[in-house]
Amino acid sequence: MRTNFEQLLEAGCHFGHLKRKWNPAMAPYIYMERNGIHILDLNKTAIKIDEAAEALKNIAKSGRKILFVSTKKQGQEVVAAKAQEVGMPYITERWAGGMLTNFPTIRKAVKKMSNIDKMMSDGTFDNISKREKLQITRQREKLEKNLGSIVDLTRLPSAVFVVDVMKEHIAVAEANRLGIPVFGIVDTNSNPNNIDFVIPANDDATKSIEVILTAVCDAIKEGLEERKVEKADEAAANAQEGEGANQEVPQAKARRTRVRKAAPKGEAEKVAEVKEAPAEEAKEAKEEEA
Repeated sequence: MRTNFEQLLEAGCHFGHLKRKWNPAMAPYIYMERNGIHILDLNKTAIKIDEAAEALKNIAKSGRKILFVSTKKQGQEVVAAKAQEVGMPYITERWAGGMLTNFPTIRKAVKKMSNIDKMMSDGTFDNISKREKLQITRQREKLEKNLGSIVDLTRLPSAVFVVDVMKEHIAVAEANRLGIPVFGIVDTNSNPNNIDFVIPANDDATKSIEVILTAVCDAIKEGLEERKVEKADEAAANAQEGEGANQEVPQAKARRTRVRKAAPKGEAEKVAEVKEAPAEEAKEAKEEEA
């Protein structure tokens, strides 16, 4: 197991919401109720974290992208830091409607940001008025704030990791509509039915979010490392095959050279045999006459 019981307990992952705010669909993950607050079963939480981590590891190993989403204040910095560590895209400011279902339009906005950067670098920006510069700069800052973290996301992600499935319900709905697997930290007040990989835990505490994301991102790192090793092995195997092919060519040339050198000797033997044949015939004829 990647995350042990003590780590989850220390981070406060077991604290749920008030009993009156609970979602009955979370009943299988609730251990007990204390002072009007539901307590989550951390044994089940640890198992679910391991299941999610293994699935995310396989996705990363195959070279696909995972989009992390957390627009709530408690998870913004943690999600941004952990996603950057593993080189994955993330959303921490605002979920733009249609981020997944209208992905081509989002890509156009990202391309617009790149065009503004190009204008600044090639000198075009210096030839426009001060007012236009201010407008373009503000537009660039807005795009950077909302979409700067998904610049490298050139296609739809293969999975979406959501910190608070209730707050990020639009992201969950879009992913469900497109058939993209959803991994989510689900508290006792949320509905787990639309989440493919449920991680029952406290989604309001920064420490709780950090412990879970650390376990998940460590698994993603392992997947990325295994992918590098496999690529290196494949490149080495291809190089060996190429060297073997190159070695066969000189050997074949050497064989052909030996054959050519041997050929005149064989022809000489044939000529000698032809010359000897008439001499033997004449000798036999003389013996018959005698």
